[in-house]
Amino acid sequence: MIDRRNLLRQFAASAGAAFGTSLFPGIAQAARSSSGGPKRVIFFLQNQGFDPKTCIPAGMKNSGSLAKAKLPEPIQALEPFKERLHIINGLHGLHTSPSHSAFFGALGGYRGDDGTPPLAPTIDYELSQILPETLLPHLCIGMDSIENMRAKPTIATLSASGAGEPIFMHSNPNHLYQMLYGGISQGDIRKQHEARSGLFDRIEQMASAKGGALPTGEQQRYGQFVQGFHDINGLRQRLGGVSDHLRQFAPKVDERYTKPKFETDWHDVLLDLGISALKSGITSVLTIGSGRGEIFGAWSGLGITEQGHNLGHMEQPDNPIWIKIRQYNCRMLVKLMEQLESVPEGSGTMMDNTLIVYTSNNADKQHTAGATWPVMLLGNCNGVFKTGCFTQLDGTRPINALYATLLKTVGVDRDRYNMSGKMAAKFDSGTGPLKKLLA
Repeated sequence: MIDRRNLLRQFAASAGAAFGTSLFPGIAQAARSSSGGPKRVIFFLQNQGFDPKTCIPAGMKNSGSLAKAKLPEPIQALEPFKERLHIINGLHGLHTSPSHSAFFGALGGYRGDDGTPPLAPTIDYELSQILPETLLPHLCIGMDSIENMRAKPTIATLSASGAGEPIFMHSNPNHLYQMLYGGISQGDIRKQHEARSGLFDRIEQMASAKGGALPTGEQQRYGQFVQGFHDINGLRQRLGGVSDHLRQFAPKVDERYTKPKFETDWHDVLLDLGISALKSGITSVLTIGSGRGEIFGAWSGLGITEQGHNLGHMEQPDNPIWIKIRQYNCRMLVKLMEQLESVPEGSGTMMDNTLIVYTSNNADKQHTAGATWPVMLLGNCNGVFKTGCFTQLDGTRPINALYATLLKTVGVDRDRYNMSGKMAAKFDSGTGPLKKLLA
C-alpha cells in the first residue's frame, strides 16, 4: 500500500522547492494531522430526486441503529458498510424552489432556477477554501448522456465560488485527463496537452492586452474571463512541478476514453480521475453531478433505454429502472470508500479522514416543493460524525443546517449558512449545526 503520509511530505517538499514554501502550507499539515473533522469531502448528487423510501429500511420510522436493519434494494451495495453510514431524513429545501432542480441552490441553500446565476458560494467551494490547501482545491465532474458530454464538455449548474461566479464541471474525461496528467503523458495525449497549453497561453496574453480598452462596466466580466485562463495556465505549471509524484496516480488510458460503447464508460473513467485526484492530493473536495444538476442523463450501459426528463416522471420506489441507477451510484460510493481505504494516512487511512455526502440536487423527486430532502453520509472522520444509524428530523430545518454542521466540523462556527434572519424566521426552526448528526 502507498504511504500517503510520507508521499504528502515529499509532495510538499517538492512543491515548495518548485514554487516557494508558502504555496501549499496545508499539505504538510494534512500529512501530520490524524484527528478532527474531515480533511476531504466528496459530494455526490444524483438528479431527478432521492425518494426517502429508496434508502430508509422498511418499517423504520424513528431514529435508530442500522445494525439489525436491512437496507432497501437500491442501496443494498452499502450493506457491508452500514457501520459507516448515516441516513438522514426530514431536512427540507422549500426555500430553494427545486421543481426540476435546485441547480446552484442545492449546494448553496438558496433559490435556484435554470439559467439563474448563483446567489452565493456553495458549500463545496466554501469547504475547499478551509481544508488544507491543495493544487486544485475543488474539482467538479459531471455525468450525462454521451451526446451531451461531447457537445458540452464543461457545464456549470451546481457549484459556485460566489454570487454570479459559477464553477464549471468536467464531463469529457479526455479533456480532464489532459488537464491533470497531460504533462506527464506520452504520444498523442502529450502533443494535445502541449498544443492546448500553448493556445491557452496565447489567449491569456492577448486577452490581458485587450481588456483595458473595454468600457468600465465590461472590464470586471472580461477580467473574470482572463482570470480563468490565468488559473488554467497556473494549474498546468503547478502540476508540471510535481510530475514525479503524479505519475504514481495517473489512471491508465484505455478505449473507454477514446471509444466508449456507452455513456457509463465515461462515467466510470470520470470517477477514476476523481479518485486519482483525491489520492494524489491534487484536490481535497470532489463534487460529482450524475445528471449534471439538470433534468437529463442516460444510463444505457445499465440496460436502461429511458433517458432524461422521462426518468423524473417515474415513481422511484420498487421501480427496476431507478433501482439500477441507485445501485450504480452505490457501487461508485463503495469504490470511493475502498480506494481511499487502501491508502494509509496518519494513524489510519484516507477514508478515516473523508466524508462522503450523497443526495440529490432535486430533493425527493423531480416535481417537488422540497419538503423533504434525504441525505446519506458515509464516514465518521475519526469519530466526529455518528454512523451506523438513521436520523429522522422533524422537517423544520433546512439543508443549510447540514452545511453549517459541515463547517462546524472543520472549525468554522456559523449560526446559519447562506440564510438571512428574515429567511430563517420563515424556514428554519433553529440555529447552528445539527447536533444529532455529531458524535
